[in-house]
Amino acid sequence: MGIKNIARKEVVTVAPDTSVREVAGIMKDKNVGSVVITENNVPIGIVTDRDIVIRVLANDQPPEIPVRNIMTESPLTINCNEGIFEVLERVKEIGVRRFPVVDDEGKLTGIVTLDDLIYLLGKEMGDIASIIEKGSPNL
Repeated sequence: MGIKNIARKEVVTVAPDTSVREVAGIMKDKNVGSVVITENNVPIGIVTDRDIVIRVLANDQPPEIPVRNIMTESPLTINCNEGIFEVLERVKEIGVRRFPVVDDEGKLTGIVTLDDLIYLLGKEMGDIASIIEKGSPNL
């Protein structure tokens, strides 16, 4: 199964000059923990709620600063045609929880979180358990 089959299509994005305060409001309104920073629909950064707390609040930075000042630049992106196990190998090496999904031109097409992958793997394990149960003799 390819990553495009599980990627969320609705991605919350902002421009790099958006203020951190505005980004925090968007995160609240959309009930998300991260926002992808894009230029021409190409992901150039990502900001999480934790980034806002640690890089802005804990460092006494004004929330009016542009999000480009605190974003994680060049986030790990996953090509929409990659397989789930390929993605897991890459994520395991880098240790990120959220990653934008892009097409062959690098344009944003979705987002996948580690939680999405855990949910999918748990569902698959449940399906396998059902198959095993059906094939087992009644004891």
